[in-house]
Amino acid sequence: MLLVAVDAQAATLAAKARAEGCTSPATVVQGTNLYKCKTQGGMHYFNLEAPAGEGAAAAARGGSASPQGFPKVDAATQKGRDSVRRKVLTDELAVEEKALAEAKVAYGDGAPPATAEEREVPHKYAERVAKLRQAVALHQKNVEALKKELAATH
Repeated sequence: MLLVAVDAQAATLAAKARAEGCTSPATVVQGTNLYKCKTQGGMHYFNLEAPAGEGAAAAARGGSASPQGFPKVDAATQKGRDSVRRKVLTDELAVEEKALAEAKVAYGDGAPPATAEEREVPHKYAERVAKLRQAVALHQKNVEALKKELAATH
């Protein structure tokens, strides 16, 4: 039964990664419930939403999905894990905010200066601007996801 659940989660992760535009396998961000993967625009972060009904079922059980007799973690250990998780998220957020700032500079409000080659072949300029716009949007989405995840840790 557990193997079926793991296979279903792996299939869901793979489907979500494809939907998010991942060009590499998604990996978990240590200490979080976020996943990261590479896309054409850079690094991308996302999480798996609980399937419909699963959250309600957990809430009906008292919010605990742990089987009876499952080992519990003492408060100090959990606090330490939460602290590590917040640090990892904060570090990832700083990296993404820096990447966003760099992407915005490169994008130049939608009008970066064209190179000599791009002046000769205008569609190359349009392609570069589109890629820069995508990179800005991707980094903004990542920053928002990381901020949301950080807000949930407090």
